[in-house]
Amino acid sequence: MSKKKKSIKGQKLNSHALGGEIVKLFKRHPKKRFTARQIIKKLKIENNKDSVEGALEKLLSKGKIFEAKAGTYAIDRNTKTSDGGLTEGVVDMTRQGDAFVITDDLSMDIHVSARKLNSALDGDRVRVQYYFNKTGKKPEGEVMTVVERRTEHFIGDLQLSKNFGFVIPDNYKAAMDIYVPLEEINGAKNGDKVIVKVTQWASGKMKSPVGTITASLGQEGDNEIAMKSILVQKGFDLSFPKEVWKESEALGEEISEDEIAKRRDFRTITTFTIDPDTAKDFDDALSLEYLENGDYEIGVHIADVTHYVRPKTELDNEAYRRSTSVYLVDRVSPMLPEKLSNGLCSLRPNEDKLTFSAVFTFDKNDKITKKWFGKTIIHSDRRFTYEEAQERIESGEGDFASEIRKLNRVALKLRKAKFKKGAIAFESPEVKFKLDEDGTPLYVYVKERKEAHMMIEDFMLLANKEVAKYIYKKGKDAQEVPFVYRVHDLPGPDKLGEFARFAAEMGFKMDLSTPQQIAKSFNRLALEKEKHPQLEILAPLAIRTMAKAEYTTENIGHYGLAFEFYAHFTSPIRRYADVLVHRILEKNLDGTYRENKAKLEAKCKHISQQERKAMEAERESVKYKQVEFMENHIGDEFDGLISGMIDRGFFVEIIENRCEGLIGFEQLNEGFALSEGRMKATGRKSGRVIKMGDTVRVKITGTDLSRRLIDMELVSE
Repeated sequence: MSKKKKSIKGQKLNSHALGGEIVKLFKRHPKKRFTARQIIKKLKIENNKDSVEGALEKLLSKGKIFEAKAGTYAIDRNTKTSDGGLTEGVVDMTRQGDAFVITDDLSMDIHVSARKLNSALDGDRVRVQYYFNKTGKKPEGEVMTVVERRTEHFIGDLQLSKNFGFVIPDNYKAAMDIYVPLEEINGAKNGDKVIVKVTQWASGKMKSPVGTITASLGQEGDNEIAMKSILVQKGFDLSFPKEVWKESEALGEEISEDEIAKRRDFRTITTFTIDPDTAKDFDDALSLEYLENGDYEIGVHIADVTHYVRPKTELDNEAYRRSTSVYLVDRVSPMLPEKLSNGLCSLRPNEDKLTFSAVFTFDKNDKITKKWFGKTIIHSDRRFTYEEAQERIESGEGDFASEIRKLNRVALKLRKAKFKKGAIAFESPEVKFKLDEDGTPLYVYVKERKEAHMMIEDFMLLANKEVAKYIYKKGKDAQEVPFVYRVHDLPGPDKLGEFARFAAEMGFKMDLSTPQQIAKSFNRLALEKEKHPQLEILAPLAIRTMAKAEYTTENIGHYGLAFEFYAHFTSPIRRYADVLVHRILEKNLDGTYRENKAKLEAKCKHISQQERKAMEAERESVKYKQVEFMENHIGDEFDGLISGMIDRGFFVEIIENRCEGLIGFEQLNEGFALSEGRMKATGRKSGRVIKMGDTVRVKITGTDLSRRLIDMELVSE
């Protein structure tokens, strides 16, 4: 009797096994060629693209396969290859006006010259015809159609003539002038900074797009214009459409007795919120109740946004389109109108509020014995800031101190268990600003995370993990229940290898033998950098080696948290992913409900893209404020660490305030060659080595707010 072949479906294969399976695949299809992504799909494995490409490189070096075209491999040299094809991707424009189209179908980006973009702009999703140049390695292409525009709103300067107007966008990646008929000027004046909405894109003989002025910022200050410009350029509208406002204002504030009767009532149970002191949208609360048998229940209560935001309404369509709230230094661009985000859905103290809850029963040994999910109603007893909660943790005094300290003790155990399973402790430092009334930064500081912050985070992680586990198991023995998972892949081997080599030069050895050992190495580094400041620069570099977390219907787990199942359930006021999770969870509490997986995956891709745009906007607002802050420090000297390298110079991060500036290699009177991983630069004449993490003394020589740049020069090294 023949032995049944062991299935590799859904597995993450080690390097040796992966190479063997790839060779088997090629032998089964000797006349076909495959990219790394196609191999992953064919084998149905959980390895990421980088690990498959690493295995392909090894097979290539041994002569077992050959590269038919760039990023495309075959086992038979007579395998036919096409000269190109038609594919979809996202435009990434350069300062020179040309662009690269990033696509899943090819391992390399497709270069498109400016004259072949056919009105496509940065961030647009396009259909592109591509071919390979004479070397057969670099794909070139032409945009055939724009599938989806990243944004239709632009900010720029209005120039009026007698018969028409033009808006010249501020964003260098929007290399076009927008024609505005006089009847669409809407009161704006010549020279005003305006927001223009494109109503007709350029095509054929019409070389410029046509637009209408939606707002004039002519009288507003530089900071106001800059912040609004960041939002507009990333595709986020500054206001909600009238029909969305109309729907939100029509929502009733009274909670009916019929609605209360459908829910589990927590209004008499001790409940409170803990949030930043500036927060207005309180979307989570904790409750604590001691039971007669000595056990206790902790409730994680989340604003029931889906009670108010119904599918296919204008409110829902707009929330999906935005997909996230955007948090700039001095403002929030919310996903939902204020009546919802700061009113109906905000879990304000001393008010009855509708919630969706995850409730956990713990025994006397702090072990979870029961889990419950469902719709609830709460009445928060107190709104705490993180600082107030921290005081109670440290002193044990004040209202609800015993409850907060109890929750903190449980959170510590949850945290310890998480790290024992392999969670990674690295976090990016959060730069904060103290601003005056007009938004001018008075000083810069790094936000300190204390136990109160981590306590809330631990309970949110618990709820997110258990919701994902509940849905996954719901479809385990039958047909899958499509769901919105929050996943985090393993680090790519190439980036990881380069980082490990550089870390070794700094005196820190990484163990890359298994994913678990990699995580342990990162955690060991987090401890070591506290004792040895020179290792501090490795922390942000370590974060850069990590894959980006994203939303998808394909559950591969969350490597950074060491969770097999994870989703976002706890912030539906500011994340549309959580809205989708609430809807799917609710429909699966008393039965089994399945959404169309392909349509849900498309939504996952959209909200992941919107999340990335929001993060870019947030980083850009921080950079703007850092440059603005350093305007008052031109001529001052600071200690800094070399934090990054590009072809023309290296970046230095000031230790005191985390502001980053650029020093050009021309200051050092010789050319420098960068290492492959851009971790160090070597002088072409002197052999002098400058590497990441080096401590230097710098002087601020200038600032440029429009380009978000701080210029520096070396004082000493």
